[in-house]
Amino acid sequence: MRALVLTRYGGPENVVFAEIPRPVPKRGEILVQVHAAGLNPIDNMIPKGSFKPVLKLALPATMGSDLAGVVVEVGAGVTRFKEGDEVFASLFDLDTGALAELAVVPESAAALKPSNVDFVPAASVPMVGLTTWQALTERARVRPGQKVFVPAGSGGIGTFAIQLAKHLGAKVGTTTSGGNVELVKRLGASEIVDYTKQELTDVLRGYDVVLGTLRGRELEKSLRVLAPNGLVVSLVGPLDADFARARKMGTLFALIFSLMSFWIRWQARKLRVRYSFLFVHPSGSQLAEIGELLRAGTITPVVDRVFPFDQAKEALAYLATGRAKGKVVVQMR
Repeated sequence: MRALVLTRYGGPENVVFAEIPRPVPKRGEILVQVHAAGLNPIDNMIPKGSFKPVLKLALPATMGSDLAGVVVEVGAGVTRFKEGDEVFASLFDLDTGALAELAVVPESAAALKPSNVDFVPAASVPMVGLTTWQALTERARVRPGQKVFVPAGSGGIGTFAIQLAKHLGAKVGTTTSGGNVELVKRLGASEIVDYTKQELTDVLRGYDVVLGTLRGRELEKSLRVLAPNGLVVSLVGPLDADFARARKMGTLFALIFSLMSFWIRWQARKLRVRYSFLFVHPSGSQLAEIGELLRAGTITPVVDRVFPFDQAKEALAYLATGRAKGKVVVQMR
């Protein structure tokens, strides 16, 4: 079968189309005919080796972390799905990929696709949905009336996070350029900073939670919008010792990651706020809860562009420009 695979670490030139064997679902797995694959920034970071110490990929590896499709075979012990079921799933941190005609998916990572949501918008959801769900409901435990700052509100994570935070009863602030103000306002943001004209720290104050999609100086700035004891949940690092312990990476990595995050944690302590790094994990049960929000129309996926499978590399290149309003999706069939 045809797939887009990473042959070796380095750059986009090592991401190529190839014929690979048809996968066979093992115990507890389902085989999915992929109808659409959603792209995420990490799909451009993995080929560079950005997560090489953390993601133990066996190369060549099939690219793509999100999918929506139809179950065509079930492995032994599978009880939640049957042939013909329409599902969606995140494959991030799993030894499988979405940019292929067929993909094996652990039963525990998949959920039934809402019947009123097509494959393309459904494929755009899993990683951003799980990331924001785990950040806002598990790590930050956002409560009604709190204030949540979502940087880059018109991006893939931002468009979903604004809607989820609003659903949780939070007041949402965000940043965007002037042309996207109406979009983020429509999604539920009530305090909007036009970063082309305004300085973030001049406008936003007293936030309880920051969804940290920024690095370096921009991450440090985001600490200053927090109220005392506020929390930054970083999705892009630096990694911390808690991450190493959660993944059972040992004392050495815990020390290394602690040193890597020392500066930002020190800055946070000076401001009497908190810093935490989140590494998203697949969860079919959480995706099912997100699916109910999609089914009810509480959250609407925002898709910027759809590319055919033959143009999957062009889709990754477009995603890398950072200009997408919402998600980029590859339609497989």
